[in-house]
Parts: sequence; structure tokens; C-alpha cells
Amino acid sequence: MAGQSAGSDLERAAAVLRRDLGTPRVIAFANPKGGVHKTTATVLAAATVGSVRGRGVLAWDDNELRGTLGLRAGSARHARTIRHLVADLVQIEIREGAELLEILDDYLRHASDGSYDVLAGEESPRFAQRLDQFTVKRVLELLRRTHDVICVDTGNNVESPNWRTVMQAADQLVVTTVPREDAAFSADWMLDLLHEEGMGELADNAVTLISCPTPGRLPLQNDLEKHFATRTRTVTVVPYDPALETGSSIEYHQLQGETRQAWLRAASAMLEPFGR
Repeated sequence: MAGQSAGSDLERAAAVLRRDLGTPRVIAFANPKGGVHKTTATVLAAATVGSVRGRGVLAWDDNELRGTLGLRAGSARHARTIRHLVADLVQIEIREGAELLEILDDYLRHASDGSYDVLAGEESPRFAQRLDQFTVKRVLELLRRTHDVICVDTGNNVESPNWRTVMQAADQLVVTTVPREDAAFSADWMLDLLHEEGMGELADNAVTLISCPTPGRLPLQNDLEKHFATRTRTVTVVPYDPALETGSSIEYHQLQGETRQAWLRAASAMLEPFGR
């Protein structure tokens, strides 16, 4: 019976990911602290949703200081990044339909199995100054025309117009953390900040994602699950997986079955409020 229950649970989770979401959805992965698995979470959420939906999913590396999502996800068919897309945005925005998809494809990378697309970040810190509020809004509006689910790996600077614009545009916030006090404190502080900035509803409806960086259950994990259950809509936990240890390219199919199942449940929690 336990096996049947687990199977039906996974089937329900997959059904959520297959829904008509009503409108394109932006999922922001955030925590001002580095090293809390924001990039890994962004990639694996996109890979999980894309593996079920089959298309229309994108991961955007919006980290202002040398984000690594472009290196950890997708095949580098070219070296184009968000910088090149922004430079040509005027020419791209005027396209429609299949023509838009075709030209935008020149700026995107793709997962090895084709399940999701990647908009790589720019390595030059100087470019961050060009990602102002207006430009970020235009990029998001463009991506909403071509993708159903847009997973955004945010940076660490909560004062930047870029970070705040993504938060204001997000349909779902995912607070990423690991079982460490400093990571949890940073997540707590960010939630307080969102309340102060008039985005309390986004914070209250967030999904807290706890990633386990080592095998086994760390002592702090129970406390964090209880704490963030009082601060956000739900808490999900994804296990340690040796396939993620190297920090190299993330291949969804190489993850252990338990890990893929945990990510299916986590991604379902992220999209649960949308569509029917």
C-alpha cells in the first residue's frame, strides 16, 4: 500500500506540472547569501518541469556577478548571453510567432535532452549596470511570449533594480536554503525585506526549498522545516545527490531516482497555485 500511495502521489505531482497554467509563470529563486543552491535549484526545477511538459520551459541566469547557470545547464552551442540578447532586443521584440521563436533560439542554449532552454548570464560585471528596471521588464515580457514557465536565478544584491524588478514580476518565489544558520538567517531577512517593500503576499506564498548538501539529515533541518512552515506557504526538502557534487554540468537523467522524485514533488509545490 505504501508503494501505491507513493506512486499516486507522484502521479498527482506530474499532473500539476502538465496543467494549463493560465498564463506564463515566472518563478524566482532567491536568497541574498551565496552557496545556498540557487543555481542548482533553478536548473533542476526547469529540468523537472521541462521533462514533464516537454517544452516551453526556460532557466534564466540573472545573477549580476558571473553567474554559472550557463555553464551548469545546457549545451553551449554558442557563447551568446543576456548581453547579446539585450543588444539586439529592439530587432527581436518586433518578431511574432514562429519567426520570434526562430530568432530567439539564436540566443538560447538547450538542455542536452531538449527539455528546457537556457538564457545564460553575462560574465562581465560592467554589464550589470545595463540591466535596469526597464530592460529587465522588456526581457521578461519577451520570454513570456515564448515560454510557459520561466525560472529565474536571482543575484545576491537585493538593492539592485534588477533584483527588485524580478521580485515584483514573479508569480512564485522559491526561497532556497541549506541547513545552516547563516543561510536560514539570510532567507529570513529577505522575507522581512519583502514585507517592508510591499511584497508581503509574495513572501507569504513562497515555497521554501531546503537542499541537503551532504548525505544524511543534519540536526538543524528539523528546526528549519518548522520555522519556515510558519513563514511561507510550504516547505520542501531535496536530498543530497552525488551527481551534483562536482559542480559541473547538471544532467537530470543522472540523478538518483529518489532525487528526481523529490524534485517532482518540489516543482509541483511551486506550480500548485496555478491553473486547473
